Amino acid sequence: MPPLPPVTRAFLLACVGFFCFFELFPHLALWFELWPLASGLFMPWQVVSYAFLHGSFTHLLFNMLGLWMFGGELERVWGPKRYTQILVASTLSAAAVQLLFTWAIDSSSPTVGASGAIFGLLLSFGMLFPNRIIVPLIPPIPMKAKYFVAIFGGLELILGFNGASGIAHFAHLGGMLGAWLLIRYWRRPRRRG
Repeated sequence: MPPLPPVTRAFLLACVGFFCFFELFPHLALWFELWPLASGLFMPWQVVSYAFLHGSFTHLLFNMLGLWMFGGELERVWGPKRYTQILVASTLSAAAVQLLFTWAIDSSSPTVGASGAIFGLLLSFGMLFPNRIIVPLIPPIPMKAKYFVAIFGGLELILGFNGASGIAHFAHLGGMLGAWLLIRYWRRPRRRG
């Protein structure tokens, strides 16, 4: 296995570091979680800071596993600049969709986690390597990346409309949307002139 490239490694270490810090000082997390707009606790920096916080060790573990599985290869293909752009676009679009969703359902619960960014990386991987065979943990069935992405996206949509699970399914879809829009922008024909 090649070593993790610098942006992927830095993001992974930052998420682990923030998790450890907020385990020691949980009362400070309030300032960095993504709070709904009507909650009175929303601050502008939360549209980025929420991605570095995680609700549990399992939440952190699965997000960092996804970062490791998809992020390193994408960073090696795109380079650090474009890769950072896709991470930021996915994080911001996940926050925007989640804020819109929490406003629509009048929720007062905060959102944490890098899942929106990871789902953006997942969609990016599926777009760049659609026929690459991957074996997910659950279910451990080999499948092409494009089918894996479609299944996960469909599940997120169904689960999002299926009730309150405590998981920000629409943030995940928002991360995928941000990655898709940015890749479409990168692929658009350029005018000479």
